[in-house]
Amino acid sequence: MSLTDELDRARELDTDVLADAIESIGFECTRCGACCTREEAPEGDTEPHTATVFPDEIRTLQETDNGDREWRDVARPMPYGLDDDGGETFEWALQADACGDCVFYEEQDGLGACTVHADRPLICETYPFSVALDGTAEPAGDPVDSEGIVRAHECEGLGRDISREEAETLAESLKERAIRELEEAISLRESYEPVAADDGEVVVHDSEGAKRPDGTPVERTE
Repeated sequence: MSLTDELDRARELDTDVLADAIESIGFECTRCGACCTREEAPEGDTEPHTATVFPDEIRTLQETDNGDREWRDVARPMPYGLDDDGGETFEWALQADACGDCVFYEEQDGLGACTVHADRPLICETYPFSVALDGTAEPAGDPVDSEGIVRAHECEGLGRDISREEAETLAESLKERAIRELEEAISLRESYEPVAADDGEVVVHDSEGAKRPDGTPVERTE
């Protein structure tokens, strides 16, 4: 099935059905911070927090508070496909601090908190749920509904009571995220052109074209 077909499927998703699936398993954020912080590997290694963020979401986060954040303050190149010699990658990840935690995460009285909660990206707003369609992120996770479209990812908040109103709000955001991810994937595919990067240079391809890590467009030379 093509990405365009999958986009049509995403647009036709019934939010009541999505809400039923969410309500059936239940969810309440415990503010544990696990989805906002570095991942601890069994061997003792750690992987920085990695969450996809769309270009327009980056600009929104730049404008929060005093509106003086640079692009790099909000996002970094998605690390997959990059090495010490740089290279090309696709899409952006929320910026991480020196410890590997999301730069917008902080703890208050032992509980996790998002300092940009009202403007948080869709991937954060919908966690721990995702929609499993080709072209959408995080296709893994345990199926929640009979069709396996709604997936629930590991989270200690699962299984807790959720109101119908909260489930419906989450379902609407989940549908919006699925649509946005597919629109981004289609736009990226249509606009992608390989860029000959110099040694150590990183080029990020998103739905708006090729960019440098600071968010400025890469000027193409014929």
